[in-house]
Amino acid sequence: MAKIGIIGGSGLYSIEGIQDIRPENLMTPFGQPSCPFICGRLDGIEVVFLPRHGKGHSISPSDINYRANIYGMKKLGVQAIISVSACGSLKKEIKPLDFVIPDQFLDRTRGQRISTFFNEGIVAHVPFAEPISPEVAQILSTCTQELGLTVHDGGTYVCMEGPQFSTKAESRLYRSWGMDIIGMTNLTEAKLAREAEISYATLAAVTDYDCWYESEESVTVEMIIENLNKNIANAKKILKSAIPRVGQLTEFSALGAMKYAVITQRDLIHEQKKKKFELLVGKYLS
Repeated sequence: MAKIGIIGGSGLYSIEGIQDIRPENLMTPFGQPSCPFICGRLDGIEVVFLPRHGKGHSISPSDINYRANIYGMKKLGVQAIISVSACGSLKKEIKPLDFVIPDQFLDRTRGQRISTFFNEGIVAHVPFAEPISPEVAQILSTCTQELGLTVHDGGTYVCMEGPQFSTKAESRLYRSWGMDIIGMTNLTEAKLAREAEISYATLAAVTDYDCWYESEESVTVEMIIENLNKNIANAKKILKSAIPRVGQLTEFSALGAMKYAVITQRDLIHEQKKKKFELLVGKYLS
């Protein structure tokens, strides 16, 4: 059985049905994660849950320690991550309360956040043409459909910096590029998960039409929160169905991603650095 990681976004701070719960308060070589990890079992599958924004949603998207969060998942033995995230829609046919399982990302962050483990004496270039792991995405799609919910398979997630929402000019620009949804967190997680050889997929819950859609009813924060709460209730149902199936997988596409990624000449890597990166690429440095 595989161990499954769940990263919760806005509104998802717990998962019902987890048994034998125990907190894991880890310190990593990259600092402190957002909060203690919640470990337990769901239908016989080991689960590790982490709300990315911390207790009480106290951490802004730009200030999340993504490296510590993903490293902690790796240290706890997670093989696949399902990331649940609220998002805005950039297409009329992708409606509020729909779900999207994107297969591509576009980076519109500004370099504030560190999106690689390998920037301190070891250089690595991991393949990232297909950032989402199809074996996990397929299960999420199937489970969503079985629940009678609307799901859009594939599409591009624009990862913006935030914490402000888009201007109309930005939103219209992304639409002209053919983008599908917009959020503030998932690309950074996906990059680091690939470097950690953890299969990763996003379950994006649509709350609104960003700000491009000129409708009679203006989008308000209250409307977004109402849709968010409905989405979270449905997302929990999807997770309850998907986690046991992902846990039954025996092959994960991210495994071996780092095999040829480290470029730095081995005899130039200091032993202290090798020790720091042992969990991630130790088997490839020997």
